[in-house]
Amino acid sequence: MSTQSKTMQELWQDSYLAAGNESYLEGLYETYLTNPHEVAPEWRHYFDNLLKHMSRSAPDISHSAVRDEFLRLARQRAGVAAAPAIESYQMQQQERVIELIAAFRRLGHLQANIDPLGLYSGVYNPILELGYYDFSDQDLKKTFNVGSFTSLNKATATLNEIYQGLRKVYCGSIGFEYMHINRSDEVEWIRERIERGWASFVPTQEEKLRILDRLVVADGLEKYLGFKYVGQKRFSLEGGDSLIPLLDAIVNRSAQHGLKEIILGMAHRGRLNVLVNVVGKAPNDIFAAFEGKGISTTHSGDVKYHLGASSDVKTKYGPMHIALAFNPSHLEIVSPVVQGSVRARQRRRRDTDQRRVVPIQIHGDAAFAGQGVVMETFNMSQARWFTVGGSIHIVVNNQVGFTISNPKDARSTIYCTDIAKMVEAPILHVNANDPEAVYFAALFAIDYRHTFKRDVVIDLVCYRRHGHNEADEPSATQPIMYKTIKAMEVPYLSYAKKLREEGLIEENAEKKIAEAYRSALDQGKTVVEMAEDKSVYEYAVNWEPFAGTHWDEKTKTAVPLKRLQEIGSKLEKLPEGFTVQTQVKKGLDAQKKMTQGEMPVYWGYAETMAYATLLDEGYPIRLCGQDAARGTFAHRHAILHDQKTGEIYIPLGHISEKQAHINLVDSLLSEEAVMAFEYGYATAEPNFLVIWEAQFGDFANGAQVVIDQFISSGEQKWGRLCGLVLFLPHGYEGQGPEHSSARLERYLQLCAQENMQVCVPSTPAQIFHLLRRQMLRPYRKPLIVMTPKSLLRNPLATSDIRELAEGEFQLVMPEIDKIDAKKVDRVIFCSGKIYYELLEQRREKKLNNVAILRVEQLYPFPEEVCRKVLKPYHHVKDVIWCQEEPQNQGAWITMEPSLTDVLGKDQTLRYVGRASSASPAVGYHSVHEKEQKEIVTQALTK
Repeated sequence: MSTQSKTMQELWQDSYLAAGNESYLEGLYETYLTNPHEVAPEWRHYFDNLLKHMSRSAPDISHSAVRDEFLRLARQRAGVAAAPAIESYQMQQQERVIELIAAFRRLGHLQANIDPLGLYSGVYNPILELGYYDFSDQDLKKTFNVGSFTSLNKATATLNEIYQGLRKVYCGSIGFEYMHINRSDEVEWIRERIERGWASFVPTQEEKLRILDRLVVADGLEKYLGFKYVGQKRFSLEGGDSLIPLLDAIVNRSAQHGLKEIILGMAHRGRLNVLVNVVGKAPNDIFAAFEGKGISTTHSGDVKYHLGASSDVKTKYGPMHIALAFNPSHLEIVSPVVQGSVRARQRRRRDTDQRRVVPIQIHGDAAFAGQGVVMETFNMSQARWFTVGGSIHIVVNNQVGFTISNPKDARSTIYCTDIAKMVEAPILHVNANDPEAVYFAALFAIDYRHTFKRDVVIDLVCYRRHGHNEADEPSATQPIMYKTIKAMEVPYLSYAKKLREEGLIEENAEKKIAEAYRSALDQGKTVVEMAEDKSVYEYAVNWEPFAGTHWDEKTKTAVPLKRLQEIGSKLEKLPEGFTVQTQVKKGLDAQKKMTQGEMPVYWGYAETMAYATLLDEGYPIRLCGQDAARGTFAHRHAILHDQKTGEIYIPLGHISEKQAHINLVDSLLSEEAVMAFEYGYATAEPNFLVIWEAQFGDFANGAQVVIDQFISSGEQKWGRLCGLVLFLPHGYEGQGPEHSSARLERYLQLCAQENMQVCVPSTPAQIFHLLRRQMLRPYRKPLIVMTPKSLLRNPLATSDIRELAEGEFQLVMPEIDKIDAKKVDRVIFCSGKIYYELLEQRREKKLNNVAILRVEQLYPFPEEVCRKVLKPYHHVKDVIWCQEEPQNQGAWITMEPSLTDVLGKDQTLRYVGRASSASPAVGYHSVHEKEQKEIVTQALTK
């Protein structure tokens, strides 16, 4: 009869409930209360059932009361006939054996043999020693119940067998960390894989030969490059050779599981090796990069150890598409980019169970512990709009961060991988000089990810044979380490010797493999077997329609009024009985009037209609930000919340049956990782309108590396097109330095070679046409939008619905008032919110001698349109650029040469705005108001 099916009376009759077992049971029960997974499954079920029965009779009973009642019954059961003292002592020892097993599961990794250099001897902890439990040499031959420790394949064993078995499993070439996981099914799965799987793991002959082959080619490429290109940087993999058989095993096991795509992200170390020996890039292409051949005349290009590639490789279980993402020197920043790309690819495949595309992140040990974006990426690993069903993280742990060899200088924890515990990821610390242990870790990682769809970490503890790069002399800062490294045998030679001793290979077999590989490199063709079917990757994106397009290509963005009203009416319909919040209802009522043309169109309405019409035309949308669904300034309310039930309703999801899909993502509180994720998503989905919205524009400062290294330069460096849109709220309303400026000047400074678009739309119709233009044109460049704050509800900043049904995005907006151009003696160019303050003051003071022109697209600068708009004022000598921002910020520095080029012969350009400042804005509202008033007055009258 199982424990679960016993009655309470039957439970009390168990022989376990004897007074002689009292201390053993009490300790076991205390362990159960602390961590149920540290007691054997049969005991866990026993205590679970006990608690269940007790709680039925007294629902509010405490754990301590249950324990006391449990022990009282045990004493009653025994009566006055207590067991002999010797029996009690034996049970205490049995209890300590169970504690010993639990200790090794939790802390055995501290004494694992994971350092191939032998310099790290582990961390001493007395809890892993027999003496800690008062065992002596005389106890070694005593027999004990092994509980749930299945490694020995028997229910009882001597203390010596148990102890040696624990050390073999938990202190060998792999240190396992998994007892920080709180999900019992995962813990039991992992324990089974370790104590049954790893304890008896022996690769097949075929697998061993494959491991040797991959070790040989890993070393072969590095030796070849080192000999052919002496002294050139290549960030050699030597010392971490096992990375290649590790990746090879993951690729093949992934294919066996039915996975179709692997997306890799990694920094420099070993990148060329992975490109050639895993991804299958032709060696000739690598050689050309060393020799400076094949240089593009249209792109700046990038150093060879930043480049990516993709291919369809052949495996025993079918083809596998492998892509290695391009990556700058900013180390870990590629991780969220890869996550975004994977998420987009999963969507394209309709891979809803996330078992067709998997990301593999390859990290350096110092960067994994040191870079904050690692934490941000882990934080999104299970967030519902960012999860990709788990990543496999591989840390190529050289045990030295650049020149730091003392871990105490690199981090505050024992391991560089401790950050992964925040998401309860299992961590395997594996000795890279034990290729078979590395192979087991590879199988474990992909099997775990495929089973539980969660992150897993392999800490590949290795070394680097050279310095940080091949021109660096490492012994200057790590003399002891590099004395040891110089004496280390090449990994493939050590493994070949092992296989020879096992009788699996003949003498010099590894040399024959190396010679054949060297011959293949000489030919320069790919050394990885490619999939025979060249059309195998049916989900590839065709980028041809987007290549070679120009920003000023004409596109019809207007939508017929009738269709606008039909869509508007659908957005207004709510489910029957759905109750919205009062202020939201006022907004919905206003939208009805806007649709019918009974009131002017505000920004939120025009923006929503842009989304709705694009969805209606088949363009999916992903709008992401820290308050994206509502909008930081509550202008959007794209997700409605029933005030009675809490249910949500998304009007944009109910336009038509055939509409495209929309994701409205209230993101985690991150800028760097989330923007990088959205960039990765947009690079994989050119027909997707992907928008990242900042709470305030300068919050994007936290993601500056993404803007600098990917958004602004990705096309020039790597030929990567991307249509990502950034919404950056911008405008001086007296909210202080951090809530005024989106740092417009930074984006303009990054502009060149038509790499991206920077726009400041000032009317609702303008944002409507701008967003539609972004998708309807085949032009796929990043779009930076300075979006408004106070203008969201400014009565002057409105449009007529007919402006959505007619016209297009205006690059430069002309004078809107009826002013006689001949009487104008001053022309003001401006952009954004300042326009309405100038307009209001000019109207109030009836200054009909001043014309105000708005530049809505700052880059690419619309030179011809600007000339045309300025032409009626060719006689005006005084031309002004007016801005809210300080002179060293905003658009002035960029606009000065651009506007000067369009001026007439006798016209001069001067600046009106705040003086140069180290801070974007003042902190006092009263000072702000004074400055703003002075700017407007000076622009209009001085």
